Amino acid sequence: MIKQLLAVSAIALIGLTGCTKYSEKKQGVTSTSGVTKIAVDASFENIMQQEIEVFEYIYPDASVLPYYMDEKSCVDSLMELKVPSVVLARDLTAQEKQFLTSKKRTPKVRQIAVDALALIVNKENTASILSMKEIGEILRGEVTDWNQLEPSKLGKIEVVFDHEASSTVKYMRDSLMNGADFGPNVYAQGSNKGVFEAVQNHKNAIGVIGVSWLSSDLKSGTMSTADIAESLERSDTTALDFSPAVKVLKVRRDDSLEAYKPYQQYIYDGKYPLYRSIYMATTGVGGTTSHGFYSFVTSFRGQKIILLTGVLPALVQPRQVNVE
Repeated sequence: MIKQLLAVSAIALIGLTGCTKYSEKKQGVTSTSGVTKIAVDASFENIMQQEIEVFEYIYPDASVLPYYMDEKSCVDSLMELKVPSVVLARDLTAQEKQFLTSKKRTPKVRQIAVDALALIVNKENTASILSMKEIGEILRGEVTDWNQLEPSKLGKIEVVFDHEASSTVKYMRDSLMNGADFGPNVYAQGSNKGVFEAVQNHKNAIGVIGVSWLSSDLKSGTMSTADIAESLERSDTTALDFSPAVKVLKVRRDDSLEAYKPYQQYIYDGKYPLYRSIYMATTGVGGTTSHGFYSFVTSFRGQKIILLTGVLPALVQPRQVNVE
């Protein structure tokens, strides 16, 4: 069981019922005007917040109300017809699609990106590379001290995740735990920002976080919403480097001598091993705001916004990567 360091607010469905005055059936609603709601896996908040801001900038009569929560709460919100759209780290199951269809809400689902999970440490940590085997041993509590990996005075390894019910935790458990429980050195911070702050404040901590949370030094980190919207019409698709506030570890497969950071090019060619697909689903029909936003995110413009966050979009591939 992951220990929880900070009290986490129960945000799952709070506020959703308070927005019932908004309806996509109201007169005058179109694909580029009106109000819609979307439930988003909190791991992808940085990505979708930029999509929403640019969409609303281009179409000022449209408003997208996001709810950032854990994966299960997102799916529950969609199944209970409280939101018409979701963004998840998985496709909807056949049973979920069948259920929605039985409620006359036939879903459209598309992969919108490939996200990488980055391992971050304090800048004063001398570690630079971890193998997949070593990561699993750390998560299971078999390796508990930095000195077990290389000569170090940092002491106990503390692993920090965003939330104990997050898709990030689920991915690491399914990929690296071999059915074992997390060790006593694994904690939940309550948010992605909490993971970032814990690593900055604790030299012995290692954080597991979506790569888009490291994008403050990417193009989108220094561009206004207007600048991002204007850039969507250009062909430049070059991303830059990670935030210098923390150190991003290289990861190597157990059968490889080479290790890689989660740059888009290495996600694209599969050299970086910790990656997962991001899906967007909507039950909105053509001519509604929810369908209009879905069409925007899955279009070239929406895909280019994803590229600027450091995540690999499904359609627009990186043209250049800046490596050490």
